Amino acid sequence: MDSIRQNKVNSLLQKELAGIFQTEAHRLLPGSLITVSAVRVSPDLGLARAYLSLFPVKDKQAALDRIRDEAHHLRGLLGRRIGRQMRVVPELLFHLDDSLDRAEEIDKLLKK
Repeated sequence: MDSIRQNKVNSLLQKELAGIFQTEAHRLLPGSLITVSAVRVSPDLGLARAYLSLFPVKDKQAALDRIRDEAHHLRGLLGRRIGRQMRVVPELLFHLDDSLDRAEEIDKLLKK
């Protein structure tokens, strides 16, 4: 169970990462949309797991690897945005959020 502080940091990081991806998406993945669906920070606030939804991307794993390669740069941009609100900028780990794909697959199965 997350503490109140973790929940506040989760929502702050989600908002700020969404803003960063809004400006950086054209450079990272041209012609695609990157959505930050959730962020979960560790209890010590040193590690943040960001769950991303990528659309329309054929090879999602390759796109995720491209984003992971830029994690250091993205963390720097995040630090400039939240530097006055947090003492330590958390390390960023990116994961695919495939919940939309699973929901679409379930929907197809139910229509059969």
